[in-house]
Amino acid sequence: MNPAHGRCLCGDIEFTAKLHSRWVAHCHCTMCQRNSGAAFVTWVGLDANQCHIEDPKSRLTWYVSSTGAERGFCNHCGSTLFFRSVRWPGELHATLANFDGPVDRQPQAHVFWDTHVDWVQLGDDGLPRKTAAEIG
Repeated sequence: MNPAHGRCLCGDIEFTAKLHSRWVAHCHCTMCQRNSGAAFVTWVGLDANQCHIEDPKSRLTWYVSSTGAERGFCNHCGSTLFFRSVRWPGELHATLANFDGPVDRQPQAHVFWDTHVDWVQLGDDGLPRKTAAEIG
């Protein structure tokens, strides 16, 4: 498995993930929109036990965004970094944009498409567009 490295904007939090990833997807849920200030966030699904987070200044803060779910961010620079939930046990989701380079796969789907914004027009990228009801 190849390691992939990433970090927050200020560099105080770094992480390494041993790949193979489980999946990569663009999330259009309203919580990702509000958390990032963007139309969607692209997440990489990873095996939590294959991830190592270096946080020597104790900057990583976990915010409980809904029952059983947390979002990890740097409390110094504000970078959104991680998501974890009891809905997906054993997984850690990391933002693709915070990796230093490419991971082992391209995005495979748009998820929570039923709450996508209408002010961004995405062309037909050929990826499935799944609603909340279709996500397992």
